[in-house]
Amino acid sequence: MGQYAINKSVSEAVSGGGLLVVAQWEAREGQADRIADILSRFLPEAQSEPGAKLFLISRAKENPAQFLFYELFQDEAAFKAHQESAHFKTYIAGEALPLLAKRERAQYALL
Repeated sequence: MGQYAINKSVSEAVSGGGLLVVAQWEAREGQADRIADILSRFLPEAQSEPGAKLFLISRAKENPAQFLFYELFQDEAAFKAHQESAHFKTYIAGEALPLLAKRERAQYALL
């Protein structure tokens, strides 16, 4: 699934802190590949957001129905803008969320 952060190193992305959001998803039975396809279309858009400092999505090796999101935003306003974006509403809210058996999210501040 593409680049980790568009045109910046991880050290550049984490400098200055930000709001870290970690999400874990588990697909409903038989929906994992469909979700992976949706996420492959969503990821470049999310990585291009002005307030997204780092945006990673991974798929578990042992259980491909599990996905892990590691998202670093400039601040709370950038995270809110992410959730209000057209690509979030289309790909995540509109297509992916109905295919999930489980969704958990937590927010962190970088040390």
